[in-house]
Amino acid sequence: MLESGDRESRIGVLRRLVAASATAGGLVALLLVPAVGAAGLGVRKAADDFKNMNVERITRFPSEKSVVYAADGTPIATFFDEFRDPVRLDQVAPVMRQAMIAIEDSRFYEHGALDAKAVLRAVTRNAEAGETREGGSTLTQQYAKNLLLSNARTKRDRQRVTATTFMRKVRELRYALQLEQTMSKDSILEGYLNIAYFGAGAYGVQAAAQRYFSKPASKLTLPEAALLAGITKNPFAFDPLLHPKAAKERRDIVLARMAELNVIGAAEQRRETARNVHLSPKQPKGGCSTSQVPFYCMYVRAEMIRVLSKGRPERLKEAADRLQRGGFTIRTSFDTGIQEAVQHAVDTRTSASSDRVAAQAMVEVGTGRLKALVTSKEFGTAKPKTTLSLAADAAHGGGIGVSAGSTFKIFTLLAALDAGLPVRTSFPSPGGMTIGGFTTCKGRELPAWHVGNSHESQSGRFTMRTGTWGSVNTYFAQLQKAVGLCKAVKMAERFGMARGDGSPLQEVPPQVLGSNEVDMVHLSAAYAGIANHGVYCPPVSIVEATGPGGRPVRLDTPERQCRKAVSPWVADTTYDIMRGVLGPRGTAKGIDKPSKDAAGKTGTCENFSCAVFAGISRDLASSVAYWDYRGGFRYPVSGVYGAGIPAEIWSASISAAHRAYRPSVHLPDTRGMSLGSALTTLDRAGFRTTVSLGPVTSHLPKGTVAFTSPSTQITRGGTVTVFLSNGRAR
Repeated sequence: MLESGDRESRIGVLRRLVAASATAGGLVALLLVPAVGAAGLGVRKAADDFKNMNVERITRFPSEKSVVYAADGTPIATFFDEFRDPVRLDQVAPVMRQAMIAIEDSRFYEHGALDAKAVLRAVTRNAEAGETREGGSTLTQQYAKNLLLSNARTKRDRQRVTATTFMRKVRELRYALQLEQTMSKDSILEGYLNIAYFGAGAYGVQAAAQRYFSKPASKLTLPEAALLAGITKNPFAFDPLLHPKAAKERRDIVLARMAELNVIGAAEQRRETARNVHLSPKQPKGGCSTSQVPFYCMYVRAEMIRVLSKGRPERLKEAADRLQRGGFTIRTSFDTGIQEAVQHAVDTRTSASSDRVAAQAMVEVGTGRLKALVTSKEFGTAKPKTTLSLAADAAHGGGIGVSAGSTFKIFTLLAALDAGLPVRTSFPSPGGMTIGGFTTCKGRELPAWHVGNSHESQSGRFTMRTGTWGSVNTYFAQLQKAVGLCKAVKMAERFGMARGDGSPLQEVPPQVLGSNEVDMVHLSAAYAGIANHGVYCPPVSIVEATGPGGRPVRLDTPERQCRKAVSPWVADTTYDIMRGVLGPRGTAKGIDKPSKDAAGKTGTCENFSCAVFAGISRDLASSVAYWDYRGGFRYPVSGVYGAGIPAEIWSASISAAHRAYRPSVHLPDTRGMSLGSALTTLDRAGFRTTVSLGPVTSHLPKGTVAFTSPSTQITRGGTVTVFLSNGRAR
């Protein structure tokens, strides 16, 4: 006879088994029985909700990394919330697929969304144990759960997806049913391998292979595949970097299961089990701090967030999240060769440990495309490093800017010529004078202003040419009065100028001498507008962007934004006058001219606390600032003036940039071509190519080229990504 304790134990097991079986039956019933047959309003509503579930909503945008590319197709930065690098199933080693199926769902190709045998087996074993030791979830159910978790955007969403409730399980099963109805088994396996979490920040098998073994998923060996397949059950407990012993034990369980299923032989299992775990870890690099060009990366990140938020401040956080998770491909105007040239020029003339900093931007004439962005400081939080992109404005990761110095005189010169004043306009210009009669654009009268010349200038009578060449302060004070303060300020604004913090230019008489703090990116773009015969193109770093599946992101391309600021005659005359600044009578006569058409303007701040040089040469415009970034005029530095270090850096960098500069060329139109024909066409045109992971929605025939990224222009020799059509669009 059974003892009373044994009898109660057996009865308890039986009760748990019956209860678990009833739960499993109820689960299936709720999935399959129509709402009219459900008992109670709550269950009826749940049944309606499940009937209306749309699996496309959770499979459309899985979290993926966003990648930033240079003009030649070289990746320069990666953004991710979850480090994931999706791959096709045929890019995953067969042994990896076998290991995952063996340990997670050995009957995966034999059952539908629900594996009745696995459920009953799990119910029985868990009931006997009195606790949950085994799950009956299919691989498709796990894929559904991962998709729901990946698409959870709020804390409440995540709690709902991970809650240990009956309804959560039903929700997963309902989605699993839809997945089985709309996707092939191979597609489900591919999706699961790309979304599963493998610990150590690696999402998806490709990221995991790189994270632990520094190799692609296609190169995984048997023991490596078994190790990765074992991790997904508990990514923290079986993380081989944190818990190597537990990870090995779990790997050996996977090997044993593969041997049990005859995927591998017994001898192979024993041999691999006897081996230790060998890792070659690689830390994933994401964000601007790990980019080779962190300051340019910051500019692009800020610009992409602005695009995604459509300029609405309340959407900035949402846009930043989309960038981290959205799988964007971002093509920029960044030129690796030009960046190296500029960086070398800055590094050889400044010290990264100095309190003073040099910052430079280089822009392409005619497009506004930002080619290079350099700061003499290294990126970082520890002194003397900086996390500010000091050549950019505050909206793009920079600071408040730096005084423009006499580089701003050019806008008053433009305003005077635009107003019809002749180039020969002259004034007697003493070493110092007090001048009044200035009014703002709203008609407010301003106090008289005392202005004096610097040591760069001389007293006497000057014209527009000689006054610009000698940078004569008292001449430009009088020219500003003649044309009007408002017109001078408005002319600067026509060429895109604002203060570095984003506020409007201050309408004060000293603005002609550069009292407004500005950034080097916009100053470079303004000078490029002069070289472009008066057509100003705002600075832009992103040339083209695509979202998940290759969908284009709408951008304001530089060509669309370009606008006429002044007539060609006004711009060309100003350009011609600026050439003399580098001539024998100019303030920059001591520097080497990078080309015969080089032109520019020196600028020195009050008390010699900062200096700027802005100039144009052939297809490129660039501005360089050199100052003590600890603050304003408090730290005067002897010998800091525009014709010194800034002009030297500008001359050296733009000369080297000419040698590295490769203008963009038009891509052949390959839309509608077969993949083979398109690759041959692009190869003959001198471009490298890659093919996108999956097809995109397009009206073109299935398997033909839907579009390329970039679509129209790229640096010769660059890499082009080809997207193939699924043929489903009208």
